[in-house]
Formats: sequence, C-alpha cells, structure tokens
Amino acid sequence: MKLLLHVCCGPCAVYPLEILRHKEIDVVGFFYNPNIHPYKEFRRRITALEELAVKEDFAVQIERDYGLREFLRKVVYHEEQRCGFCYEMRLAAAARQAAEMQADAFSTTLLYSRYQNHELIRSQAEGFAEQYGVPFYYQDFREGWQQGIDTSIALGLYRQPYCGCIYSEQERYDNRWKKKRKKVRDSLS
Repeated sequence: MKLLLHVCCGPCAVYPLEILRHKEIDVVGFFYNPNIHPYKEFRRRITALEELAVKEDFAVQIERDYGLREFLRKVVYHEEQRCGFCYEMRLAAAARQAAEMQADAFSTTLLYSRYQNHELIRSQAEGFAEQYGVPFYYQDFREGWQQGIDTSIALGLYRQPYCGCIYSEQERYDNRWKKKRKKVRDSLS
C-alpha cells in the first residue's frame, strides 16, 4: 500500500512512520501546515522534517508557501472552533495530494497527538476521502506518544513547545491569559 501521510512536524512523524513501515506500508510524507506561527517556527519545523527525512530515508513533499493569512481568514471571529478549521484545511490538502499522486490511502500525524480531537479529524478526513476518492487510513498513534518523544530527542530533532497556531502559542506562554481563562471557566461551573 502507498500511503500519503500528512505531517505536522518531524517529531510527530517519528512514531507513525515506524509503525506504518513495520506494516510494510510505503509512506510518503506531506507537509502542509498554514496554521504555524511565527514564520521562523514554520521554517524550523520544515528543517526538522527535512532532518528526519534524511535520517530515516523518508520521502517528503513540502508545501513551502507560508499560508498563515489563509488560516487567519478562516479562523478570525471563530477562534473557539479554530482546530476544526485547521484540520479541514490540512486534511483537504492531504486528500487532494493523495488523489493527485494516486496513493492508496492518506492519513495524518495529527492522530499521534494526545491534544487533538480524533473524532473530528476522522469525521472530516472520511468526508474528504469520499470527495477525492482516496480512502482515509485511521490509526490511533497516541499509544506511542512517549516513544516518539524519546526517539525524536535521540535523533536530535527540534521539538516545538506548542501546536503551531498563534492562539496555541498564546495559550502556552501567556500566564495572564491563562489566569483570565481559568476565572471564566470557574465562574461557569
């Protein structure tokens, strides 16, 4: 089977790549991530993926155009639903790319993360699978979360501290924002 694997970053690809190759699946990576902010972070993630590609003899296709404007146009005023918009953009591009390269299926390293909504990813991906005529390959890669972290560290790959978007960056680093958000949540409960 030839599978196009949407890759959000090098470290998140480590474990899924190992598992898929163990199943004798021919994996081609596809980097398309218009959500990543700032531009230097976008470049660092591409560099880390390129390093993984060399170290693991992993063929990757990289969309190098910085798509932040398109991402923001979809998300502004819908920040609480941003992940759904983000998944939609990336999964649609992956399904389209899989169809163009005549892959047998497509998947995503988003399924490796403990922080992503697997049900929404799967639902959207299956819709794009039908639209583009390429099956979606679902596998829950979260069981290898720590193994992927350990291997990416051993490989010396840059590991980012947040999902990638401007909103997750704020959530990761802005302690004042975290306190305000906690107060709002506490008042609702």
